[in-house]
Amino acid sequence: MKARTVVVLLLVVLGIYMLLVGWRGLVLVSDGLANGDAVGVLLGLSVLVFPVVGGWLVWREVQFGRQSQALAHHLAGRGALPVDDLPRRPSGRVERQAAQQAFDASYAAAQERGDDPAAWYALALSYNDLGDRRQARASMREAIRVWRSGDTNGT
Repeated sequence: MKARTVVVLLLVVLGIYMLLVGWRGLVLVSDGLANGDAVGVLLGLSVLVFPVVGGWLVWREVQFGRQSQALAHHLAGRGALPVDDLPRRPSGRVERQAAQQAFDASYAAAQERGDDPAAWYALALSYNDLGDRRQARASMREAIRVWRSGDTNGT
């Protein structure tokens, strides 16, 4: 199954779940109001917070994925995607020493060419190869920000 199909399926299931949880929160609020039960109202309101916060978090992740994909498509169109030719272990992970060397080069390029989204994109991939997901996401966000700013070496 394609990744996009899985994401859509999961979003549909999550949407149904959020509707059911939201409905249950509304029932708790209305029952609490009808019976003069402040605890029921507060419990219902707290249950209503989950679908709202969950929806917002999912929206942010989907937007991040869409923007990352659009940036990759843009970079591919101009031939600026980094080549994935690093040696890998049988598990599929990049060998640590090769990942570190690629990271050092990517980091230097991102510092030197801070206005080039391709440099930040390559840095994000290098962080990911090293297993630092938090920094990989931060670098990808910077790549998206630089790309969206429009001041990117004629891109």
